[in-house]
Amino acid sequence: MDKIILSKSGLTTIQVGVTIFILTIATIGSLFYYWSTGSQRIVLKIFCAGSLTLPFEDIKAQFEADHKNVEVQLEPGGSITRVQKITELCEECDVLASADYTLIPSMMMTSDSNYTDWYIIFAVNKMTLAYANNSRYADEINSTNWYQILRRNDVKWGFSNPNMDPCGYRAPMVIQLAEFEYGDDMIFEDLVEANSDITVSEADGIYTIDTNMTDLNPNTNRLMIREKSVELVTFVQEGGLDYAFEYSSVAKQHGLKFLELPESIDLSSEDNRDTYKKVKVQKTTKTSTGKPIVYGLTIPNNAKNPTLAAEFIKYIINEFGQSVLRDNAQPPVVPGITNDIDKIPKSLETYVVQQ
Repeated sequence: MDKIILSKSGLTTIQVGVTIFILTIATIGSLFYYWSTGSQRIVLKIFCAGSLTLPFEDIKAQFEADHKNVEVQLEPGGSITRVQKITELCEECDVLASADYTLIPSMMMTSDSNYTDWYIIFAVNKMTLAYANNSRYADEINSTNWYQILRRNDVKWGFSNPNMDPCGYRAPMVIQLAEFEYGDDMIFEDLVEANSDITVSEADGIYTIDTNMTDLNPNTNRLMIREKSVELVTFVQEGGLDYAFEYSSVAKQHGLKFLELPESIDLSSEDNRDTYKKVKVQKTTKTSTGKPIVYGLTIPNNAKNPTLAAEFIKYIINEFGQSVLRDNAQPPVVPGITNDIDKIPKSLETYVVQQ
């Protein structure tokens, strides 16, 4: 820039004045930018299944490190209750991640609701029976006698609430399927009906488990039922519970022992889909049919930050997210699968295929 020379004293005065003016404008601009982007943190609200808590905490940490003005708030819980917070309580949410992807179309995409119009399948899991070293008969239980161990009067076991949590309605499915696997038609009656108000009926080869009641009335000396399955982990670790039906990822993440159940009952195998669908659970919301365990996510229509929400989902389904899920014993689906590739955010198209 060319200098304007008037006089020695005049030049100094002009230079100082211009410098102050420029610095003042720059300072105001910096303060405005800081106020508009840095000091006013954006809150990204994530509703997720309780079983996703640990992997999502890892993803949250990296996302916040890369987005300094964003605070990710995780609200884990039973997937049914997470969906109901959106559909019944009208709570705003940027990302919903469910342990049962079918809750999204069945509760958020019905003829009388329009909470979203797409979802992405991103992970799978399987059911196990978790326990600790101090669980009764821990040195005796195995994948062929576990239901006989649970029958013993001094054993206390549990699962989550079927009306709130997918793991909760999958547990009685496993128990009913066990009757087919082990040729014992009293397993469900002895374990579930005898210790709660939950019942089962059969028609045309289909077994319908009825949990459509506010109070499941568990016999607390034998059976514990909590809102979400991860709540049972602490009880098992501390000895208040001998066994709990959990996802294998949750058992591994928390260092619990667990049984590898046969694929014919652990709800993990596409090859056994026809067997799984012989069991249904009639809940206070919808009836769920037995099927392989598949997780799904979406951005609800009431999201305050849909662009950032799509960016967070990218962290879940891209190579980084896949690595995080694997490290947390949560098998990812690669590539992800969507019901409608034309409706998902464009930034996610690289990572998914059409269902």
